[in-house]
Amino acid sequence: MKISSYAVVDTTDSIDPELRRGCEPGILQWVLILGLCALLIFAVLAFGAVEKWSTFSFEAGAAVLFLVWAGKQLVSKQVKLSENPLYLPAFLFFGLILAQVVLRRSAYEYVTEDEALKYVAYGIVLLIGAECVREEGARKIFALVMIVFGALYAFFALAQELTANGKIFWVHSTQFTGSIYGSYVNHDHYAGLMEMLVPIPFVLSMGHLLRGGKRVLVGSCAVLMAGTIFLSGSRGGMLAFVFEMVLFAALTLAKRRSPRIALGTMAVCVLILALLIFLGKGQVLGRLGDLSPGIRLDMTKDSLRMFSKRPVGGWGLGTFPTVYPSYRSFYTNLFVNEAHNDYAQLLVETGLLGFGLMFWFLVRLYRYGLPTSRRWEFRWDGAVSLAALLGCTGILLHSFVDFNLQIPANAALFYVLCGLAASRLLAESSKPGRHRAIGDEGTGGGRTRSDNGNSLARST
Repeated sequence: MKISSYAVVDTTDSIDPELRRGCEPGILQWVLILGLCALLIFAVLAFGAVEKWSTFSFEAGAAVLFLVWAGKQLVSKQVKLSENPLYLPAFLFFGLILAQVVLRRSAYEYVTEDEALKYVAYGIVLLIGAECVREEGARKIFALVMIVFGALYAFFALAQELTANGKIFWVHSTQFTGSIYGSYVNHDHYAGLMEMLVPIPFVLSMGHLLRGGKRVLVGSCAVLMAGTIFLSGSRGGMLAFVFEMVLFAALTLAKRRSPRIALGTMAVCVLILALLIFLGKGQVLGRLGDLSPGIRLDMTKDSLRMFSKRPVGGWGLGTFPTVYPSYRSFYTNLFVNEAHNDYAQLLVETGLLGFGLMFWFLVRLYRYGLPTSRRWEFRWDGAVSLAALLGCTGILLHSFVDFNLQIPANAALFYVLCGLAASRLLAESSKPGRHRAIGDEGTGGGRTRSDNGNSLARST
């Protein structure tokens, strides 16, 4: 009997340190993941983080997360960033904001400085999401936390709607009148939040990661969350959700042509309709026919006239409500605080430079996000990437007729989802390890590599 003398020995540097850390997340890693989830949830419950105290708390929480992440990097004695394609356009956009302040190109410098702080907080949550929620375990935890929160929050919003007394949480009176839903003064902003959260349980319920009762439970959460989008009465939210379903069907059926996915998508839509009828809210669907542009089209036209005055660098981030009264073409006794079109407002406040950078940001999001969503039926990382991309698409569509991305809670979740969608998955970004074979000269041998990076030896 001849026994091959070949053996495979892993050297110290044969395993990528990033992959080893990703498979065995430490305490600080879990603190960052759960801290990110807690910050996003707090921002939503704190009325969307639009009030001064809640905005400050959100920014302070983001700063704490950054310090923890920086401390983790120092403890590991290796400061390293992943090659996320969104970092460069996001950083250049921040440079544009600083230029508006330093060069005194803002129509209201104090407001632009305040918006710059918010943008820093958005950048931090994007960074934490992209760097710390990359491996399977981290994405699974993030997805489950968001599903549980989304379902409980939707149930609360529904209960508050059925027992409405005109106050948020039944105790908090709002400064401005509006169509309250959940913890938001504006029902459209609640719908915007749900547009980003619903794809997570929906995608998981369509895949093979969950079985039996767990899949049914997650699917029920998706139906509840999606149903409240329609119950909120947000027309933009309804259309954005329908578009998400169409996009999901297009992305999955084009590759797999699975009738199960088509039937599952139809079943979710039927259950949502049944929920609306059961609650006596079927008349909400009638609002889909009432899409007259009205005042929003006038505001968009006014915004374009504002843009024509400062087409390159814009009026300054956050200055739209300050400058707009001089360009308003209609009479109203109401204070117009936003353009009700995030794209038009971005063009007004940051000009062609800012609009171009954000367009580059979105191009890179889809260019790198679509490949990471493969294998979504069997892997948590792919499922979360696909869900994140669907959520981003829904809110981007809704932004044509509303200002969800001016609400800190929704903007923060959007940037986190962007980071998750465009991140290269940890297993894919790890380079193959180097291995050394020790044996007699002249003896043949071969090696194959398993999927998890370990080497297997076989004798010839």
